[in-house]
Amino acid sequence: MVAEIVSGLEYSKKVLTEVGEAIAKTREHHPHFESVLAIVQVGNRSDSNVYINAKLKKAKEIGANGKLIKLPDTITQGDLKREIMALNHDNNVDGIIVQLPLDCKHDIDADYIIDLIDPLKDVDGLTRINAGRLARGELQRTIFPCTPYGCLYLVQQATGNPNFVSGKEVVVLGRSKIVGSPAAALFLWHHGTVTICHSKTPNIKEKCLRADILIVAIGRKHYVKADWIKPGAFVIDCGINVGDDPTSRKIYGDVDTEAAKEVAGYLTPVPGGVGPMTVAMLIRNTYEQAKRRRLPGKESNSTWNVEYLKPTLLNPVPSDIAISRSQLPKDIEKVAGEVGIHPDELDLYGRKKAKVSLDILDRLTEVKNGKYVVVAGITPTPLGEGKSTTTIGLVQALGAHLHKNVFACVRQPSQGPTFGIKGGAAGGGYSQVIPMEEFNLHLTGDIHAITAANNLLAAAIDARMFHESTQATEALFNRLAPKNKQGVRPLSEIQLRRLDRLGIPRVNDAEHLSEEQRVSFARLNIDPATITWNRVMDTNDRFLRKIEIGLGPNEKGHTRTTQFDITVASELMAILALTTSLADMQKRIARIVIGSDKTGNPVTADDIGVTDAMTVLMRDTVRPNLMQTLEGTPVFVHAGPFANIAHGQSSILADKVALKLVGQDGFVITEAGFGADIGMEKFFNIKCRYSGLQPSAVVLVATVRALKMHGGGPSVVAGAPLKHEYLDENIPLVEGGCDSNLRKQIENANKFGIPVVVCVNKFATDTDKELELVCSKAKSYGAFDAVVSEHWSQGGAGAVALANSLVKATEGPAKEFKFLYDLELSLEEKIATIAREIYGADGIELSDEAKEKIERYTRQGFSKLPICMAKTHLSLSSDPTKKGAPTGFTLPIRDVRASVGAGFIYPLVGEMTTMPGLNTRPCFYDITIDPVTEIIDGLF
Repeated sequence: MVAEIVSGLEYSKKVLTEVGEAIAKTREHHPHFESVLAIVQVGNRSDSNVYINAKLKKAKEIGANGKLIKLPDTITQGDLKREIMALNHDNNVDGIIVQLPLDCKHDIDADYIIDLIDPLKDVDGLTRINAGRLARGELQRTIFPCTPYGCLYLVQQATGNPNFVSGKEVVVLGRSKIVGSPAAALFLWHHGTVTICHSKTPNIKEKCLRADILIVAIGRKHYVKADWIKPGAFVIDCGINVGDDPTSRKIYGDVDTEAAKEVAGYLTPVPGGVGPMTVAMLIRNTYEQAKRRRLPGKESNSTWNVEYLKPTLLNPVPSDIAISRSQLPKDIEKVAGEVGIHPDELDLYGRKKAKVSLDILDRLTEVKNGKYVVVAGITPTPLGEGKSTTTIGLVQALGAHLHKNVFACVRQPSQGPTFGIKGGAAGGGYSQVIPMEEFNLHLTGDIHAITAANNLLAAAIDARMFHESTQATEALFNRLAPKNKQGVRPLSEIQLRRLDRLGIPRVNDAEHLSEEQRVSFARLNIDPATITWNRVMDTNDRFLRKIEIGLGPNEKGHTRTTQFDITVASELMAILALTTSLADMQKRIARIVIGSDKTGNPVTADDIGVTDAMTVLMRDTVRPNLMQTLEGTPVFVHAGPFANIAHGQSSILADKVALKLVGQDGFVITEAGFGADIGMEKFFNIKCRYSGLQPSAVVLVATVRALKMHGGGPSVVAGAPLKHEYLDENIPLVEGGCDSNLRKQIENANKFGIPVVVCVNKFATDTDKELELVCSKAKSYGAFDAVVSEHWSQGGAGAVALANSLVKATEGPAKEFKFLYDLELSLEEKIATIAREIYGADGIELSDEAKEKIERYTRQGFSKLPICMAKTHLSLSSDPTKKGAPTGFTLPIRDVRASVGAGFIYPLVGEMTTMPGLNTRPCFYDITIDPVTEIIDGLF
């Protein structure tokens, strides 16, 4: 018998050719796809240089990329750790290996360094996580170590049988962490009967003679002789031993090759056997990880493997906090892993919430977006009609019951309503975000960061006016641009940007500015009467609606009247919701107009000099906050702008990240604040303009209660018992509401070219006849479908019909989405278009103040911004008492203001309160904490 020599060179070429073809094919659909291997080398060992060059050369030959991070032999363990961590966080790197042995003058724990590698980038398969998974047989989650993987491949290919190992006696000589132990585990889980032998094993020869497959990795030249080998066995020689002649440097294996040929059935040579396969499998592993990281859902099954949570449904339905507390949430790391968020893309805030890195957008740039759905509502009663509850219930139905990839994107609640009249909530009943306490109390601190940044600008405005009024121009200039020790007046970047806006050429030394230029540079000359930037806090405090500042003796009589707003009314909150990156947020903050100077020109945050400091305070806020629903589906909680003076939406960034994570066949469900005439209109005309995202459908929430009110029913007052009309069947009232408000809101949605699914949120007092009437009417007025939903009392199971209807509405080619107005129209024309088309008004009436503001903003160059109407949410008109779908009215515009940083103009229709007040008995009476268990009660 003469053994078949199994050429690793031949089979490695086959592997590399397949990988090269796969990369080329992937690039046909994803031109920017890369497969990048990073090799970390410490020192300059010549043998390491040979191995590294071979890896880099082979990668380049097939269209993959390799990068060498060569570090000096003087590096410390701490510095090497930082290099590894940087590669972990580099989205352009798919695989990381550390070349061993480390050639270093300092003691470095190589095992510790290897374990620092992100398991998803551990293409050598040597971290404890991958080794543990392999040992446990979790082959679908394991990156196989390259040399054992190459051994297995050679056996399968040479025999032509992928199941050749199954049932065979496998003996492994050597128990190293790199070859022996992982090879034993790999062959074991391919159903071989494995024996590991080592230096302490008795009767090694006899054990080897039983082997159908003999893997030798013992590190001793020609250790295994021919009489150790079972006739016809498959012998894999992993040894690399240098010969005794120092001039030849000939390489020998652990097997006496010439003798073994006469006995074995298959034999791998040294060199040219396992060595080339190790390189090939390393490059193959890197490609597989690049595909998994960069193209999730494209090359494999795109459905998430989510552990859904099953609520225990009770009747009557308990309080929201009781329901939340009855469900044990998953750790947020598990939620993240289930939806494809990598560990290095997650910053934990405890065990149930985390911030998510925007690097996901770069990693998944080639992944197509999922379906994008907005939940809006008819004009609500003061009690609300359940848009948030519908959002969460729908997501639970799509995920836990239809097994779709789905994300909810909702706003972060303010502390104001939490401790005021509304109480905390994110949905309700069996359709809510959990844990409720985490959701409602601080979350990850975004609102506090906005408060700090907002008030920094407010303080800077008053300080600048004070210093300008109390100093001569020369003294003011000297303090703004002081000389350094070299006698030079260097300007910061933000000061150089002010020169740009003034049309003054940049200088390296402000000493070179002329006297006139110094005056222009140093004096902002803010007109106090035009200041629109207020201080904020996240508490309902009516006594801060109007205040006088500067009353201290050191302010020298520089007083002025101003006010506090609640933090979620800050323009910074609107900026956060509309920004598309940290860099974009910085630019938006720079453009904030805080007022005008005494010649009528706008004064910006950049003029004040505080842009970059504010961005620093808000740097973490741009990352969405990850939580989960009661049934274990993922939720992004991010941003929470007012829905009257701002657009009332969660963030563009949360939507964008979610759309990539769910993949092409998944769904992202987000909510628009207030009724569709406000929230949905702003979602389309403002949010979708800045995001560039294509909406797929509208879910329009209606209730029998609200329709009865619009059909002529008595007033609904928060805190007062409902009148009998709302508790008993009343078909005429329901019909009147359908023919007015429901009809108009469906028509409004259809103006944008997007299909509308009406969700009739069922209450216990609704009758079948009333519900059937609403569904029939909705479809007759142009809704794609209308479905009764019981998600509040039944969770996701109660919204399955709604979910199925939404899936049908979004099937097929995307509908042609269109904006309501062109940005090139004048501000007045855009305002009038919204009033006529969405509210049903005959036209608008501008006050003198509104006319003056429109003229000013047009002159200042802001006329191309979209419109964000600030009006009551309780009526389509400006009068909250007018229900249904009023006609024959003129919309009064009493004032117009600009949020230039956020990117919209907001006309004021009536009085808008930007600082809510506490009622006689606020919610905080009921909120308490057990000091022993730290359990919070009374949130809702």
